[in-house]
Amino acid sequence: MSEYAKARELGEQAREQEWARPSFAKQLFLGDLRLDLVHPVPSLPDEDAKRGEEFVRALRRYLETHVDPALIERTALVPDEVVKGLAGLGAFGITIGEEYGGLGLPYLYYCRALMLVGSYCPALATLLSAHQSIGVPQPLKQFGTEEQKQEFLPRCARGEISAFLLTEPDVGSDPARLATTAVRDGDDYVIDGVKLWTTNGVIADLLVVMARTGKKISAFVVEGDSPGITVKRRNTFMGLRGIENGVTEFSQVRVPARNLIGREGEGLKIALTTLNTGRLSLPATCAGGAKWAVKIAREWGNARVQWGRKVGEHEAVATKVAFIAASAYALEAVCELTARMADDRRNDIRIEAALAKLYASELSYRVLDELVQMRGGRGFETAESLAARGERGVPAEQMLRDSRINRIFEGSSEIMRLLITREAVDAHLTAAGELINPDATRQERAQALKRASRFYARWLPSLVTGAGQLPTAYAGFGPLAGHLRFVERTSRKLARATFYGMSRWQGKLEHKQSFLGRIVDIGAEAFAMTAVCVKAEEDSRDLGRRPYELADTFCRQARRRVDALFDRLWDNSDAHDTRLAGYVLDGRYMFLEEGVLDPSIEGPWIGAPEGGESVRRKIL
Repeated sequence: MSEYAKARELGEQAREQEWARPSFAKQLFLGDLRLDLVHPVPSLPDEDAKRGEEFVRALRRYLETHVDPALIERTALVPDEVVKGLAGLGAFGITIGEEYGGLGLPYLYYCRALMLVGSYCPALATLLSAHQSIGVPQPLKQFGTEEQKQEFLPRCARGEISAFLLTEPDVGSDPARLATTAVRDGDDYVIDGVKLWTTNGVIADLLVVMARTGKKISAFVVEGDSPGITVKRRNTFMGLRGIENGVTEFSQVRVPARNLIGREGEGLKIALTTLNTGRLSLPATCAGGAKWAVKIAREWGNARVQWGRKVGEHEAVATKVAFIAASAYALEAVCELTARMADDRRNDIRIEAALAKLYASELSYRVLDELVQMRGGRGFETAESLAARGERGVPAEQMLRDSRINRIFEGSSEIMRLLITREAVDAHLTAAGELINPDATRQERAQALKRASRFYARWLPSLVTGAGQLPTAYAGFGPLAGHLRFVERTSRKLARATFYGMSRWQGKLEHKQSFLGRIVDIGAEAFAMTAVCVKAEEDSRDLGRRPYELADTFCRQARRRVDALFDRLWDNSDAHDTRLAGYVLDGRYMFLEEGVLDPSIEGPWIGAPEGGESVRRKIL
């Protein structure tokens, strides 16, 4: 079996195989707009909402009075007293149950808390989210034994920091290459290996470590100060200067067998399932940054005057202001809808969470980039430099730098598109998988043909017409009804395009990543349009027409992006681009590299672990 086939098989074994609950996004990709799954939006019990509001208010007061984001940026360090203060508020146990010492708040308020923190200090938001979304609390809540929960969750809730360790120097999104091992030895496992980019790893008290047990991958809770663990260095990055991200080496680290999460071989499944809700933290911080950008765009658009008019009144800048404001409203809508669905638990949100992460990380970066452009030279200048010469220290360039990692965190945008595609076409693969499998036997193909015939005989006719063609459909959404009709038509058109792609390329479809990426991006826009219409309809009860205005503008912008993506499904330069890339990699165009100097520091592309003392730091 090829390395590619092994990696694909490992990933397939790790994913959830069943759809026990309905999924709005899955049906959207199948051409079926199930608006009833997201509208009316799920509500929270009054007591939960009250406790959530009280916590967010307390968190806001603490940030305003005790946290200096400029200091964290300047020193690249979150002060110990800030960490302890947040722990005192319960910020490290927002979603941990009260029975384990946490606040037990809904995901909606977890996201609102991260939105607030992310708008003020993204590095601090990363500390909190890495601890709760992918660190020890989330996998233990879902897969831990009661004994494990009793032992570790109270510690996490009171502020003992956790980290998630999967990535290795030669392992990014391909877990089949994982080299860290965990070998059973009596009542212990012995872990050896090196982990890279361990967010919170430099200061973590508890670790979730993914290691190979035989041919499969397992997950363990490991004490951060265990003998044999060495934090080799603290990494520095383009942004998020305050994060404690390191390289961690394991040398004969003994871990009690009782610290195995789930069963042996379930590590990747645990990681992927955890991320179904864990990914909600990134859309929240992205929405926070975008909402902050609206404030700066409004204030700067009014304060700056050029050629006798406020810059915000010039059309070239006004379009940027409109894009920033409409996108921020949509990002908040996507974040809140997905969080409410996670709280409601009636829907399977594996696709929705992935779409929210992908869409929010891409759109928020564009929002902040446009803010920097709108600010001109001041957008490129640091907040500290601006303040030093007597102007308002707006950290636009820092927020842009900090947000760039969101397109890579917890699965790069390219990997996210592939993961979403696999889930979105699951119904097709279930019905016709062996038909497009080049390794299938003749008998398997014959059986698949029967299944596919039955499935497509029912499914294809449903894509011909729908509510989107009725002028009165979705009338309850007032001026946004036309946009929901567009979403319904887009859903059916998207499903037809997916079927055409499968028919055209069959088993080669998985290699048509540009085509599949556009399919996902269209679905993401349709999901965002639905979320923003649902939010505006709800918000209008208290805010009148203003939410409709934001939603309408966003939907108009999104519709043009959807139209362009549909055009590029079939009219593109993908084949030429792929061929040219091959030539580049083969060195055919090395003459292009003449006349420049490379400032890179010499060294191997994939480095070996460094020697030296541990740089692990304990919060005092």
